[in-house]
Amino acid sequence: MCGIVGYVGHRSALDVVLQGLGRLEYRGYDSAGVAVLTSAGALAVTRKAGALRNLIGELDTCGRAGLSGTAGMGHTRWATHGAPTDRNAHPHRDTAGQLALVHNGIIENHVQLRAELEAGGVELISDTDSETAAHLLAAAYIACGDLPQAVQTVCRRLQGAFTLVVAHADEPDLIVAARRSSPLVLGVGNGEHFVASDVAAFIDHTRDAIELGQDQVVTITRDGYQITDFSGCPAQGTPFHVDWDLSAAEKGGYDYFMLKEIEEQPSAIANTLRGHFIDGRIVLDEQRMDIQELRDVDKVFVVACGSAYHSGMVAKYAIEHWCRLPVEVELASEFRYRDPVLDRSTLVVAISQSGETMDTLEAVRHAREQKARVLAICNTNGAQIPRESDAVLYTHAGPEIGVAATKSFLAQLAANFLVGLALAQARGTKYSDEVGREYAELEAMPAAVTQVLDTVDRVRELAGELVDAKVVLFLGRHVGFPVALEGALKLKELAYMHAEGFAAGELKHGPIALLEPNLPVVVVMPSPKGRSVLHPKLLSNIQEIRARGARTIVIAEEGDETVRPYAAHLLEVPAVPTLMQPLVSTVPLQVLAAEIARQRGYDVDKPRNLAKSVTVE
Repeated sequence: MCGIVGYVGHRSALDVVLQGLGRLEYRGYDSAGVAVLTSAGALAVTRKAGALRNLIGELDTCGRAGLSGTAGMGHTRWATHGAPTDRNAHPHRDTAGQLALVHNGIIENHVQLRAELEAGGVELISDTDSETAAHLLAAAYIACGDLPQAVQTVCRRLQGAFTLVVAHADEPDLIVAARRSSPLVLGVGNGEHFVASDVAAFIDHTRDAIELGQDQVVTITRDGYQITDFSGCPAQGTPFHVDWDLSAAEKGGYDYFMLKEIEEQPSAIANTLRGHFIDGRIVLDEQRMDIQELRDVDKVFVVACGSAYHSGMVAKYAIEHWCRLPVEVELASEFRYRDPVLDRSTLVVAISQSGETMDTLEAVRHAREQKARVLAICNTNGAQIPRESDAVLYTHAGPEIGVAATKSFLAQLAANFLVGLALAQARGTKYSDEVGREYAELEAMPAAVTQVLDTVDRVRELAGELVDAKVVLFLGRHVGFPVALEGALKLKELAYMHAEGFAAGELKHGPIALLEPNLPVVVVMPSPKGRSVLHPKLLSNIQEIRARGARTIVIAEEGDETVRPYAAHLLEVPAVPTLMQPLVSTVPLQVLAAEIARQRGYDVDKPRNLAKSVTVE
C-alpha cells in the first residue's frame, strides 16, 4: 500500500525523501506529501493530491527554501479512508502544527478514537483514520516530553495494521517509526539513517538494512538508531544486505518498468532455481522443520491472492502429480473465514511477492494457530510472512516496480515446482534421478522464455487490432486454465477491459452465450504430443467459437499445425513439459495487456486504484 520514507543525516532531507518517494510511488499514487524539520527550528509540510509529480510541481511553484533541513519524511498514498484530496494527503499534523505523522495501514479503532478526541475539543480536518494518531501522539508528547515514549504509548492503543513515522519540531534531530503487521525497514548509512516501506527508497545511499520486527519502535538520528518494543524494552531487528543495486530499481532505458521486468523473466527464473539442487537433492532457503515433518504431510493448502493465487493453481497440478497428495488452493482472503480443517499433518504454502500481503499473513497466522506447518514463497528478504513461517523459499526475482506482476509470477511458478520436488523427494514418490531430471527441465526454462521474448513483436501487432475491443475471453484447460485467468487479470489491471478466464470445458455450460461476431477469445492450447486427451477437446472448443463468428487467438506449441486452420491469430511458444507450459504461455499475454494499455494511453506501471503491496485487509 502506501509508500513511506524517513531520513536523518547530513544531506538535504527534501532531496533524499523525494528521491525515495519516486522509487516507492508504485505503492500508491493518490496523493503525496513531505515534512522537513528545518534548520530554522520549524516543521514545514507540503502535500498535494494526485501523483508525485503534482507535489513536485507545488514545491517548484511555491519554492523549496522553506523546507531546508537534514531530517524529514514523506508519503505517497493509496487511499483507504477518505478521498484522494489535498486535505486527506499525508503528512498529518496536530492542532499546533508541531508534530507530523505519515501512516501506512488501517487503524481499525479510529472511529472510537476520533469520538474521544472530538469529545475533548480536538477538531479533525481530514476524513482519514491516520489523523487520529497524530492528535493522540501530540497529547502523549505533551504528557511525557519524549517522542519515542509517546509513540510507544499511542501504539499500544491502536488496533489494526500500521506503520507510523513521526517527527516533532521540538526534536529536530530525530525521526521515530513503528510497525505492526505492516512493512518497515531501517537503512544504516555512514552518518545517516533511513526508514522506509521498501529498501528501494534508500538503495542508492546504503545496502545495509535491518528488518523491524512485529510491534517494534525505532528511533533514528544521524549517528545511530535504537529499537524497542511497544513497552519500551530494548529489542533487536534482523540485519540483511541488499544483494541488488540501484540499476535494478531503475528503468534502464525501457519506456516503462513492466517492459523491463518482462524482459528480466529468464534471469528471474534462473535466480530462483540457482542453488536449490545440491548433491542430488532439492534444498530450501530456510527450513525450520525436519525432513520427517515433510514426510508426515498428508494434505497441502496453497494460500495466496491475485497473480500469486494463479501460480498456486499451477502448484496444485505439480504437487498432486509428483507427490500424490491432495492439494487445495485457497484465496487467502477467504481461507480463515471458512474454518478449514487443519492439523499438524497439513502443510500450508503461502505465496506473496512482498511477504507483507495482509490477507496472506493472516492466513499464515490462522494456520499456525491450528498447528499446521507453513512454507512461504516470497520475493522479499526478511519480510513478515517468511519470518512467521516454518520454511522459506525466496524467489530472488529482484525488485518489481510495475504494479502488475510479471517476473514475480514466473519466479513463483519456478518456486512452486521446487516445493513440489522437495515434497516428492521427502515422501519418496520420486527417486533422486527423477528429481534431477525434473530439475534439469526447469533449468531449461529461462532459455525457452527468452525464445518467446524474441517473438513478441507479433503480439504487439495483435494489440493494435484489439485496442478497441470491449470484452476479451480467455480459455484453458489443466495448467492452461490458470494461464487464462492470469491473462484476463492482466487486461483488467492494465487496460481496464472486461476480461474473463474460463476452464474451456465449461464453455458449453454457460459462457458460450457470450460469443458473438468478432469477440476476441484467447485459447491456451495444450501440447498435442504424448497421450494428451485435452488437445482435441480444445480444438473442438475453437471450432465452436469460430462457428459463432468470434475471433480466435490461439497460443500453441511450435509445430502444432492442427490448430493453424482454426486460429485467426496464432502465437507459437516453444515445446516444454506439460506442467511447465505456463512459464512460456503466460509471457505473450503479459505483453498483450501492456501493449493494449499503452496504446490506450494508460500508465502501464501505475494502473488506477491499484497498489503493489496490499498491506490491509
